[in-house]
This record gives sequence, C-alpha cells and structure tokens, in this order.
Amino acid sequence: MATEKINLTAPAEPVGTVAEDAQTTTTNIHQENPESVTEEVNMSETFADEEAALAANEAGLDVGDETEEEEAAPSLGDDISGLSEAELVTLFAAKIESEPVQTLRPVVEAIKIALYKQHRAKVEAEKRAFIEAGGDEATFTPSVDEDEVRFKELFAVYRNERDKHIAQMEAAKEDNLKIKLQIIEELKELINSDEAMNTTFTRFRELQQRWKDTGLVPQQNVKDLWETYNLHVENFYNFIKINRELRDLDLKKNYEAKLALCEQAEELALETQVVEAFRKLQKLHDEWRETGPVAIEFKESLWERFKEASSRINKRHQEHFEGLKAEQMKNLALKQELCEKTEALLTREILTRKEWNKASEELLEIQKVWKTIGFAPKKDNNRIYERFRTACDKFFELKRNFYAGVKGEMEHNLALKQELCAEAEALAMSEDWKHATDELIALQARWKQVGPVARRHSDAIWKRFRAACDKFFERKSAHFSSVDSEHEENLKLKQALLEEMRAADIKAGGFDMVKDFQRRWSQIGFVPIKQKDALQKEYKKVVDAMFQTLRSTERDRSMNRFKERVSGMKGGNQLRSERERLYNKVRQMEQDIALLENNIGFFSKSKNAESLIADVREKIERSKRDMAELIEKIRLIDEEEAKQK
Repeated sequence: MATEKINLTAPAEPVGTVAEDAQTTTTNIHQENPESVTEEVNMSETFADEEAALAANEAGLDVGDETEEEEAAPSLGDDISGLSEAELVTLFAAKIESEPVQTLRPVVEAIKIALYKQHRAKVEAEKRAFIEAGGDEATFTPSVDEDEVRFKELFAVYRNERDKHIAQMEAAKEDNLKIKLQIIEELKELINSDEAMNTTFTRFRELQQRWKDTGLVPQQNVKDLWETYNLHVENFYNFIKINRELRDLDLKKNYEAKLALCEQAEELALETQVVEAFRKLQKLHDEWRETGPVAIEFKESLWERFKEASSRINKRHQEHFEGLKAEQMKNLALKQELCEKTEALLTREILTRKEWNKASEELLEIQKVWKTIGFAPKKDNNRIYERFRTACDKFFELKRNFYAGVKGEMEHNLALKQELCAEAEALAMSEDWKHATDELIALQARWKQVGPVARRHSDAIWKRFRAACDKFFERKSAHFSSVDSEHEENLKLKQALLEEMRAADIKAGGFDMVKDFQRRWSQIGFVPIKQKDALQKEYKKVVDAMFQTLRSTERDRSMNRFKERVSGMKGGNQLRSERERLYNKVRQMEQDIALLENNIGFFSKSKNAESLIADVREKIERSKRDMAELIEKIRLIDEEEAKQK
C-alpha cells in the first residue's frame, strides 16, 4: 500500500507560481492605479466630470480603494445625469438604506460625480453674477448648498459603514484562520485514532467539508496554510491505508471535479471581459486547492491543462492593463501638449479686443479637444488637470484685467459722445441749412472716431444722437419740399439714364463705361423722396447686372487663358502640381464656407444681425462662385492629362 500513496496536492512550485503571479499582477496594477478598472469605464466622460470628481475629492469625499471583498455593483437603472441635486441625495439615501454597503462603491462614485457637477456649475454661476455685480473675485464666498451638506452627512454614514464592513471582514478572516488551524490539528489527531476505519474516514470527510465551508483567511497565510493542510491530508491517506475501491471512487470524483475546473478555465480564456475573467479564475484556483487528489497518472496532465488556461487568462489580464496604461500615457502626452499651447497664450502680447476675442476662441477650441481626451494615469491625472485649469484661469484673469482697463476708456468715450449729442441737439432746430448740415456731418465724423462705450449705454446714446440728426434733416427735407419741380426733372433724367444703361453694350465699353454712368448718375441732383428708394434700388440692380456681365466676360477670358496655359504644360509633374495646388484651394474654400455658414447661427442670436447675415451670405455666394471656377479648372487639367497619356 505504501507504493499506492495518494498525493492530494498539485506540484507545490507550479501552483504557488500561478497563484502568486496572479496576485502579483493584481497588486502591481492596483498599487500603480487602484482605480484603473473604474477609469477604463469612465474614459469617455467629459471635462465637467473631471472637475466634479476633483471638487468632490477636495471636499474630502474620496471613497478609497476598491477591496477584494466588494461585490458586484447593483444597477443604477436609468441614466442619473438628468436628476437634480435633491433627487441624487434622495437616491443616495435609498441606496444606503436598502443595499449592502459592500456593493455600493461604484454607485456612490457615480452619484458623487453627478451631484458635484451640478454643484460646481451652481457655484460658478453665483461667482459670475457676483463679479458682474461689481464684487471682488477674491472675496467671493458661495452660499450654503443644503443638498451638498446632506450628501456629505450621508457620505459620512456610508464611509463609516464601509469601514466597519472591512474591519468585520478582516476579523472574520482571522477567525477563519483559527478554525482552519484547528482543523489541521484535528487531522493530525486522526493519525493516532483507534477508531474503526469507516468512522475515521467519516471524520476525515467531515473535516474536509468544514475546511471547504470555512471562508477566506488573510492573504499572507493562504499558501503556508494550504500546503500544511495538504501535507496532513497526504499523511492521513498514507496512514490509514484506505480501501482501494473507496479510494478509487474518491479519486474518480476528484478527477471529474478538476476536469470540470479545467473546462471552466478554458471557457474563461475566451471571455471578452478580461478583468471579470481574471477574478473568476481566482475562484477556480480556490476550488482547485480545495479539491482532493486524483490518480497519479492524471495528476500532471490535469494540472498542466489547468495551468495553461490560467496562463492565457493571466497574460490577457496583464496585456489589458498594459494597454490601458499605454493609452493613459498617450492621453497624458496629449494633455501636456494642450497645457503648453494654453500656457503659450499667456505669453502672447494681446493689445486689442479683437486679439483677445481671437485668443479666447483658440482657448475654447483647446478646451473642446481636452474634453475628447480620456483620463491620464491616476498619479498624474489631477496634476495635469490642475496645470490646465490654472493656465485657463490665468488667461481669463488677464482678459478681465484688460477689460477693466478698457472700462475707464469706455467711460471717457461716453462723456465725449454725450457732448456730441448736446451739440447735435443744439443744431436740430437751426435754419441755417448749409452751416448746420456741414456741422452735423462733422459731428457724425467725430462720432465714428470716438471709441466704443459700455454695452448698457451703447443703444441709448446712439438713439439720442441719431434722433437729433434725424430731426434736423427731416426739417431740412420739409423745407426743401418746395423744390419739387427740380426733383421731378431729376427723376426724369435718372430714369432716362437707366434706360440708356440698360441698352448699353457693356462688354464693349468695359469698366470705364460703368464708371462714366456712375459719374453721370451722381451729378444729377435729388429726386422726390417717395421715388428715391425705388429708383436707387433699380439703379443698384442695373449696375450689379453690368458688373455681373463684366465678371462673366472676365471669367471667360480667364478660363481661356488658363486653358492655353494648361495646354502648354508638358509632362505629368507640372499638371499634377497645378492640380494639387487648385485642389488644396478648393478644400480651404470648403472649410471657409462651412465656417461662414456656422457663423450665421451665432449672428442670428445678436442684435442688428440682419446686415451681418447679409454680408456673410454674400461672402458665401462669392466663395461658391470662385470654388466652382476652381473645380472647372481642375476638370480641364484632368482632361489635358488624359490627352497626354
């Protein structure tokens, strides 16, 4: 019987190596980035989520690292992004009341970020209102947020319960260690027992079951405890020389159990959720340790099969976190580049409002790009975000300081414009038509030279000035209404000139003819006020048609010259180079047109937007005509290239 001794343990070195490698992988990853799994899920969260998480941590609401005993998180159900602060607090209270504390950590993180996103937005709105009301930013103190206070109270309850749970788990592990040490002592005593074999074997099975039913022990004791236990199990089998039939039945049952564990491990190797597969593998290893020996001829093959599947899972697990780390390092490099661009804006010399607006647009584009980049490594994430936020805050502080200086200049401009209004109002009732007209025109010229005033005064001061000017010119127009006969004659002259312009051969006369018509038109005096707008509109229509005709003619000449130039190009290199140049211009014009069309949406929200929109639409149409001409030239190049092949 001594030669048939059964060894319950798998080879000590391979088992220890796989278990230790798995534990080392987990430990190293979590030491470097304890929340890397969480960050993997959150890689697509927005810039606002980073600020909310940072604000919550600054408030002392860091949940802490994940523990190995924490269970899978319960589902939050519907998206919580639409909940108010009060609703989030109510949801948090309900979760604490109804669900085990060890399952709540991801839920708490999600609620915390959602709540502090809203809280931070509320504080920023209060701060802007305080500054706009004339307050000093350094003295700003946000109002008490009752929902945040209640959340902090609930968070303290949650953290206290979680700490108690962890302490209980550690105490339970120590108790389990004592129980398993006692089981080992009882195994030792079985060797010296005088009971019948069946009774002794029954007690042995009971001890095995007690061992399996006993929970986790401290990690540092797992290996030594398990090896000691298996040593005494082997000693027991060697000592009692168990009945071969009973032993073979036990070996067969153990073989089937370990074969099933191999199959489960191989299935896990195909699992798409790498982290979850690794965690399940640890449980399979625990079951393997608790399963008894198999026949000696199956021992090595079974273990090698189980170890190979474990190695594949461990390798995928390691590669997963290495890939995640590489992605986070890439994100860090991208964010460092954005920080450098933002810091470069701080060193730029900006002297005008136009330059400040342009720099602000650049910074907003940088911030948009920042939002599309995922998290950096945890040890660098807060630092790089603080660097970026500090640079952004410094930029807007410099901008505020600039406009604070402009404010004094605007107040001076307001005083100047008020003086101009007073002078215009003094001339409004004058009957010295020539002198008053010249004076008002001079006042209008001076008005244009005066810089801008504050927006809250801009419309009122302009309406006052315009009302004074309009009043005078309306009186002047009424005074000169008696000269209707002259105006009627001028009307006939201009209508006759319009007929002449319509009949003219503008292609033969060219731009000089247009200029001559314009000169003659301007030499004719005023027309009756009722026909003025309609006549001017018709004149503009005729002149525009002339210029359109000349442009079309010029375009035809330009296209013919281009055809001749393309025909003179020999060899594919010249044609391809010219085509590439034109193609790049088309691409640039497409981008310019898209930008102009996008700007129309912004202009529609502003006052006096109609003239701006009209100018932009004219630019768009002009760009489309130019782009069509470029596309036609590209087509001519393609035709010429086809001919030369």
